[in-house]
Amino acid sequence: MTIAVRVIACLDVSAGRVVKGVNFLDLRDAGDPVELARKYYEQGADEITFLDVTATVDERATMYDVVRATAEQVFIPLTVGGGVRTADDVARLQAHGADKIGVNSAAIARPELLSEIADRFGAQALVLSLDVKRSGGRFVVTTHGGRTETDLDALEWAREAIERGAGELLVNSIDADGTKRGFDLELITAMREISSVPVIASGGAGALGHFAPAIAAGADAVLAASVFHNGELTVGEIKHALHESGMIVR
Repeated sequence: MTIAVRVIACLDVSAGRVVKGVNFLDLRDAGDPVELARKYYEQGADEITFLDVTATVDERATMYDVVRATAEQVFIPLTVGGGVRTADDVARLQAHGADKIGVNSAAIARPELLSEIADRFGAQALVLSLDVKRSGGRFVVTTHGGRTETDLDALEWAREAIERGAGELLVNSIDADGTKRGFDLELITAMREISSVPVIASGGAGALGHFAPAIAAGADAVLAASVFHNGELTVGEIKHALHESGMIVR
């Protein structure tokens, strides 16, 4: 059975507003998260990913009220990440309407968290969020919204996370983020080679021609943010371009 390619709209949120920058820096306001989520849902998005990009930095919990308001208006899977540190955080987010939970910094600090979440809620509810950059000729993981570089090899970490129960990899290229020069195809290919779970390509989307190559490189889904927020592309246009490239879309 051939699985349809997913197109995911991402909402990076800080202080209750959607923000967007370049390489995770110089964040600027892009609108209300609930309104934007509803807009992309109506355009045909397959999923919404909601990331509280400063939750870990500010040491505060994800904004549950915004999650709930979004879930009440969006009837497609909603992934929420940012500030998730315990399995109880996952339970609270699911109670507010999240379907899947993205975990990054807290899992790097304590890898057992992945097993705890997967054992309690199932692998289908657990997304490992990887903010990856090139360093010293290899791919390494960053934390705290891309601000802190680790010496953790991104491919090795992804492999370990899958073994611990991660059901999906959200692979975001810090180098490509916000540049609109296209996805990091080398990174996607490398992740596909080691991953037994779906891979979501994130970071760098800027034109209709950028999406099909990401799928061809091994992504199961493509995620974009600024091209939607700025009104440059719609979900429907991306799906049409993927269909024209011979790919199955919903």
